Amino acid sequence: MRSYPDGLARRVRLARSISLIDFEERHFPFEGCFNFRDVGGYPAANGRRLRWGFYFRAGRQDRMTLKDHEKIADLGIRTQIDLRRRDELEDQGRGPLGSMGVDYRWHSVIPPNGSKVLNAAAGEGISGQRYLRYLDFDSTPWLHVFELLANPESYPVVVHCTAGKDRTGVTTAFLLTVLGVERVLIEEDFILSNRDQPRHVKFLESKGLSSGSVHRNLGVPEDAMSVFLDGMEKEHGGVLPYLRRIGIDDEMQAAVRRVLLED
Repeated sequence: MRSYPDGLARRVRLARSISLIDFEERHFPFEGCFNFRDVGGYPAANGRRLRWGFYFRAGRQDRMTLKDHEKIADLGIRTQIDLRRRDELEDQGRGPLGSMGVDYRWHSVIPPNGSKVLNAAAGEGISGQRYLRYLDFDSTPWLHVFELLANPESYPVVVHCTAGKDRTGVTTAFLLTVLGVERVLIEEDFILSNRDQPRHVKFLESKGLSSGSVHRNLGVPEDAMSVFLDGMEKEHGGVLPYLRRIGIDDEMQAAVRRVLLED
């Protein structure tokens, strides 16, 4: 368990009361898809809150059951934003949304052989330093993602990678920062991915996949987002200056806020 300076204790308790207690409300326990949740309801800039049912974050959807297909159809998703590598897409496929008329947008944030580059730069395994090295690759995918998020016609959207926690976690952290969500809550939302890990492990074991290394990689280190955001401050001056530098300007950020924040 992480410890915080006294000045942060109240804010941490608030964050956990918002994010952890209502996990069941924002989480969708699909039979064949994990880490699928709604980020609605979080307090943001100027006392406003995120709209429910607009932005979903998730893992791969290709293993969904027919029962899952019916449930995801009820969400009315209009845009599927896929952050996976090409080899992951070719191996896993798109999942059921392709047959539901959903607009599919593929914006891979890690290029071919990018995992080897990340291993060399930050070591194997999940870490905030590894997330920082995502930004060493082409920034165009991030720009395209935010162009979609700034368009009201895109919504509801689902943003996903394979496990729905690393690339999706960084993307969601960028978004929540733009929306004015406090950092401590961004970190707690990120850690919610660990809440679905036991269910995911049980699913893999039922398929005969019981590798310990695979299971470990289904969760996230509790400090990974904190390390990442600290690194953003040190290397880029923060999330917002970085986003502006890659073309996600104040006008685009304001458009995202208009769509995703309640009046």
